[in-house]
Amino acid sequence: MAENAQSIPAVINRAGGPVDAPDSLIDAKIPSPPAPGGRDLLVEVRAVSVNPVDVKVRASGNRAGKDRVLGWDASGIVLAAGDEATLFRPGDEVYYAGSLERSGSYASQQLVDERIVGAKPATLTHAETAALPLTAITAWEALFDKLRLTADTTGTLLVLGAAGGVGSILIQLAKALTGVKVIATASRAESRAWAEHLGADVVVDHTDPDLARSILKIAPGGVDFAFTSQSKGRIPLFTNVLRPFGQIVAIDDERDLDFYALKDKAISWHWEFMFARPRHGWDLEAQHHLLNRVAELIDAGRIRTTLTQTLAPLNATSLREAHALVETGHATGKIVVAESS
Repeated sequence: MAENAQSIPAVINRAGGPVDAPDSLIDAKIPSPPAPGGRDLLVEVRAVSVNPVDVKVRASGNRAGKDRVLGWDASGIVLAAGDEATLFRPGDEVYYAGSLERSGSYASQQLVDERIVGAKPATLTHAETAALPLTAITAWEALFDKLRLTADTTGTLLVLGAAGGVGSILIQLAKALTGVKVIATASRAESRAWAEHLGADVVVDHTDPDLARSILKIAPGGVDFAFTSQSKGRIPLFTNVLRPFGQIVAIDDERDLDFYALKDKAISWHWEFMFARPRHGWDLEAQHHLLNRVAELIDAGRIRTTLTQTLAPLNATSLREAHALVETGHATGKIVVAESS
């Protein structure tokens, strides 16, 4: 598209497949978003982070054959607000994880419903902030909406894949807002140190062939709760290490799981999917409130950003590099792409 006053810079995805394919991520100009209406905000995007969902959607087949703007996590500044917006006004700094059904954050401007937007933590940069929203929403909903943990909850929480984006914030929220003991799993020395730094009480190697025994030495009666982003092949582990009436919350897309094996101990399985609220229009403002709460915890020094690497500027080259790093499956914390480093 030719550059004109009604266009904005963006990175578009034209075809699925490998990140180094010619049409995977391309610098382009796209039409400017329309003026926001209703409860929408028009946001100037300053930084984004790359999540596994970005990689998954990019790599999948683009059946519609239309250029699409990916990206969900964002931190930026409100440029304009719809006539029904009540939570934010132009000039406010915000952060959010967006919706799968709308154009994404790999653009200089984006429309987003204010009910899934939070006020940016005052003590963080836009890059530090962009690392947080999608994983913070996921972790919060997993802990407090699914497992229903409270400040009075004790017992043990097993966190598989603790050094990843969600695990990195989930450990912090669990330690800041509940009384549980966190048993984290990680394999590399770097990821184990990261999980310990974020507050895990104990870190065990999830490649240990006798992982169940290692966990049960720490929690002899069995763990009370488990969080997993790595469910494949883990049902035997869960049936072994969860206590009767224990609970598991999962975020991955593994389909072939033997849930019946959990019945003997009456173990509950929960799915967490942070896009469920925006996709189905269900209790949207809950995400606004939880993002504000996370910002308050950040500004109070009780939790910290999970940013580990910043790439700049916000263009196709930087995003390709970020996608390639996330695609390895070995990234610790979060990788952010920002307008400036």
